[in-house]
Amino acid sequence: MIKVWDYLREYEKEKNEIHEAIEQVLTSGWLILGQQVKDFESSFAAYCGVSYGVGVNSGTDALFLALKAIGVGSGDEVITVSNTAVPTVSAIVSTGAVPRFVDIDPRTYLMDTDLLEGAINKNTKCILPVHLYGQCVNMGKLTALAEKHGIPVLEDCAQSHGAEYQGKRAGAMSALAAFSFYPTKILGGYGDGGMVVTDDESIYKKLLRLRFYGMEKTYYALEHGYNSRLDELHAAILLKKLDHLNEYINRRRALAAIYDEMLADTPLTLPFRDPDGRHAFYLYVCRHARRDAIIAKLAEHNISVNVSYPWPIHTMEGYRSLGYAAGDFPHTEAAAKEIFSLPMYPGLDTAAQLQVIERLKEILKQL
Repeated sequence: MIKVWDYLREYEKEKNEIHEAIEQVLTSGWLILGQQVKDFESSFAAYCGVSYGVGVNSGTDALFLALKAIGVGSGDEVITVSNTAVPTVSAIVSTGAVPRFVDIDPRTYLMDTDLLEGAINKNTKCILPVHLYGQCVNMGKLTALAEKHGIPVLEDCAQSHGAEYQGKRAGAMSALAAFSFYPTKILGGYGDGGMVVTDDESIYKKLLRLRFYGMEKTYYALEHGYNSRLDELHAAILLKKLDHLNEYINRRRALAAIYDEMLADTPLTLPFRDPDGRHAFYLYVCRHARRDAIIAKLAEHNISVNVSYPWPIHTMEGYRSLGYAAGDFPHTEAAAKEIFSLPMYPGLDTAAQLQVIERLKEILKQL
């Protein structure tokens, strides 16, 4: 079986470092919000190019707490896209706010920033671009529009560690940004974890309270807060893996270049790269009208691929109350029926990748 994602070869390579990190925590006498969390927060924030990081329980909590930190709540609207993972919208709804969707650019599958102006109204409290698949949204246009209307921007960077737009890294182009360290991510741990990064000291201090019951000192809450703490074990592991992040990205980009070259003469629509950005290739997303048939045939050859995402959020039963209907976002809906992602992770060896390519080309000829 060639999996769409696997961590085992990467783990084997880094096992000694990871076990050393775990041992260091377990013998330190401190398991929650200790030095490992502080070191990882500062190191990851510096990597992104910002001043502060606040480690939390998950990428979903990172989005939720970031929204709370800028005052998003009941009656507010947050502009985002329907082509995203459920957590993006779940976080918005959990604050009491309402997601307001715009369609995607059919080339990048990212937010179409030309549609933003028409979505802004008196209730708009935040714009939440999702840097999907390892590529950043057109932040030049988005930021200019947000500044014009005085609306804060929260970047969803769950899939974009190390991606860049016009020389700036994901997470450094807005008031604050949310990251996930779920195992499959470009920088992934061995469980859940997340972080909010920011350059704003007041937002940083508020986030520290929000993740810890609203407290600054033990047992006294200054405001209503939550329990969302990145633990020492995960922080220690992620701190070790952070040293390899550029290596991970370079390997992903090398794999993408091979796919590009060897699939160029096929009827697949291959990933579009924004010339103003640097794609980190969390996923390698292809497109074909007969996507489902291709996936079924690849499975017969023990090759696993993925669809991110097969159901736009505005079409889901769980979000019917938002009032959208099929047909409201044609580019989003069309992409959901045709896109799929090929195996992409640093531990994917060249022989396995070439086997994927060979089988895929055979299948395409038979369609």
